[in-house]
Amino acid sequence: MIRRVARALLEAIFTLWLLATLCFVLLHAAPGGPFDTEKSAPPEVQAALAAQYRLDQPLLSQYAHWLADIAHGNLGPSFQYPDYRVSELIALGLPVSALTGGLALLIALGFGIPVGMLAARHRARWIDRVLMGLSGLGLALPKFVVAPLLVLLFAVMLHWLPAGGWDPSTPLSLLRSALLPAIALALPNLAYCARLTRTGFLDVLSSDYLRAARARGLSESRILFVHATPPALLPVIAWLGPALINIVSGSAVVEEVFGIPGMGRYFVQGALNRDYTLVLGVVLVVGALIVMINALTDALRAWIDPRLRDV
Repeated sequence: MIRRVARALLEAIFTLWLLATLCFVLLHAAPGGPFDTEKSAPPEVQAALAAQYRLDQPLLSQYAHWLADIAHGNLGPSFQYPDYRVSELIALGLPVSALTGGLALLIALGFGIPVGMLAARHRARWIDRVLMGLSGLGLALPKFVVAPLLVLLFAVMLHWLPAGGWDPSTPLSLLRSALLPAIALALPNLAYCARLTRTGFLDVLSSDYLRAARARGLSESRILFVHATPPALLPVIAWLGPALINIVSGSAVVEEVFGIPGMGRYFVQGALNRDYTLVLGVVLVVGALIVMINALTDALRAWIDPRLRDV
């Protein structure tokens, strides 16, 4: 057990190092720099800025200094926001993204699983075709199309929710600010969750042990919720890791559309302005979260299905 945990920890550290190193190389290989707007400044000012952020050093030296800072928990200063360190910006953006992403995942699971169960219970009937047709539409529509449509419907036409911004003054206003972005992030994942749930239940409902349970006189509700649901949801649990990645990658677009000060928006702004330290800090934090979620997902699958514990 200890060896397994140690191996998983080493694999996680190696994954994060490889991810951050690739991002470091790609950022510095891209044309332009963080202080291109300062080219009109005197040469001594440009030299001072480059020296302050170690940009005057060879790339290998910059990489070594950056790794040493990371090892000491120092993500460095932001180029774009000189009054903030990267850790401070992440501390501001992470709760916003976590609330929006967590709400999106709850919506996807809370609606996707019942829709998939309903479709499986009415296989090949009109309700199954309608639900799976709608799920196909949800998968086909990209987030940058869904988000403006939601704003047009719920903010402009119905005036139910704000069109954008972030208002944490009260719990209700915070929920209202997060709801539309969360729905925009949730819709494709909801559709995929519904399809996975339907497939899982169709496989399980035709299994031999459920036929034996029916032969023993167990009620359909007990068979469905007690005996069929745990194994039928294994594909959904395995999908939680990719779902989180999908939510994280989609948050950059959604946060830009709705003007939300989350990590996705910081990542986009940092990439556009060549804010190396900010982009690398966001990549490391998001990568660490994804590694932890994947580990928890594997543990949950092993808890539900003991056959996976030795895999």
